[in-house]
Amino acid sequence: MRRSSCLLVALILLAWPVACLKAENMAGSTGAEAVSLAKTLEDAFVNVAESVGKSVVSISTESAEKGSGRIHFKGPGSHFGEDDFFRKFFEDFFGEPGLPEYPSRSVGLGSGVIIDSEGYILTNEHVITKADKITIKLSDGREFKGEVKGTDPRSDLAVIKINAKSLPAVKLGDSELLKIGQWAIAVGNPFGFVLENPEPTVTVGVISALHRSFGRVFQRARDYSDLIQTDAAINPGNSGGPLVNIKGEVIGINVAIFTTSGGYEGVGFAIPVNNAKKIISRLSEGKKIVYGWLGVTVQDLDENLAKYFGLTEKNGVLVTKILPAGPAAKAGVKESDVIKKFDNKAVNNVKELLSLVGSTEAGKKVKLIVLRDKRELSLDIEVGQRPGEIEVSAEGEALASKAWRGMEVQEISPRSARRYGLEGKQGVVVSDVEPDSPADAAGIVEGDIILEINKAPVNVIEDYNKIVSAAKGDALLKTRRGYLVVKGE
Repeated sequence: MRRSSCLLVALILLAWPVACLKAENMAGSTGAEAVSLAKTLEDAFVNVAESVGKSVVSISTESAEKGSGRIHFKGPGSHFGEDDFFRKFFEDFFGEPGLPEYPSRSVGLGSGVIIDSEGYILTNEHVITKADKITIKLSDGREFKGEVKGTDPRSDLAVIKINAKSLPAVKLGDSELLKIGQWAIAVGNPFGFVLENPEPTVTVGVISALHRSFGRVFQRARDYSDLIQTDAAINPGNSGGPLVNIKGEVIGINVAIFTTSGGYEGVGFAIPVNNAKKIISRLSEGKKIVYGWLGVTVQDLDENLAKYFGLTEKNGVLVTKILPAGPAAKAGVKESDVIKKFDNKAVNNVKELLSLVGSTEAGKKVKLIVLRDKRELSLDIEVGQRPGEIEVSAEGEALASKAWRGMEVQEISPRSARRYGLEGKQGVVVSDVEPDSPADAAGIVEGDIILEINKAPVNVIEDYNKIVSAAKGDALLKTRRGYLVVKGE
């Protein structure tokens, strides 16, 4: 009889079977005691909703853009799936495509969380990027103009300030203590633009995975390499809101859903709060976030590579390229070296190395242990500051993450050569062109090979970045298709 009542409560609350077993094994447990246990859990959820909800805000943004003269909706996280609901909603209310082009407004929606009683709010960078106007609505209905204090596209975090005092701030938890299976509660304002209700929505689930990585698959300038996965419902507009534990402590900042339909499918992701803790103070002060850099491209070891280098396990990172004049080149690192330790910390894979280097202050001198010709060597290396124009992917492919006049380029690697059907390695390949940009107006297209800029040869990515950083006015580009002029911005 006790077993039946416990199972009934578990089904109603979606509680874990272990909770039932615990209730069953209590000396003299009854159906009433099982209900009491469930009521305690319910009260915990209610307390979290009441306490954290007061600190969650709705963020709406507006930006001017060339278009059809109607309002466009930018759903945060839209790069993970087309949101048909919002597309159809706004077409119904503001007209169909095909109208004459003149300045229009792009409207965005997201969430944020108050981290300081003096009006500092943490959110995703992609929620407020390129916004001309930011409006913050508190849970009590008050509205304020938001001022961007600091942004970091790489971590996809930003801090906004509003002119308000004595606000309810959240308590930041410790994401290093998280375990798969723990309760996870997402708080935010999904669909708030439609619902017009300042009170946040609360959804409950569990932490379904840790250390999920997207690298720079969806946004080259962002690094989603250590995410919390949860089945707590995260919908459009939830981006930037907090993911909290059952004690009401923030453990993550909701960033995206993985969807094929544009809706909730039970797989949501959040940035660990400890990642945010490292940079909140600098963002609040408007300081630039600086990441460490070695100047290498690397790859993980597979079984065959590990065996070739005399390793019993696939622990370590293989250096595939040394960037000229970078920290690694100056320290004597060579191609085909296997990095085993960085600053006395073991390096098992590319993700670990990127995390260790990225969190190290530029200018710090550390020991790098490498395996070369089956012998360990200790090298002294001074960590550099990651150049703003260059990103190095985990796959060992150097990318130009900062667009120049509306285009991005990358080195001609074996991967890009296959993708674009290229022969030879001279020049850089255009990987993206922004519509209506100077590059687009000049006729540059994805897959073009740039050989010269202003008659200066472009052989590798370093040549390109050096030339464009100094380029002013109109620029003459030589591509394999011929010469083009890209207008100065």
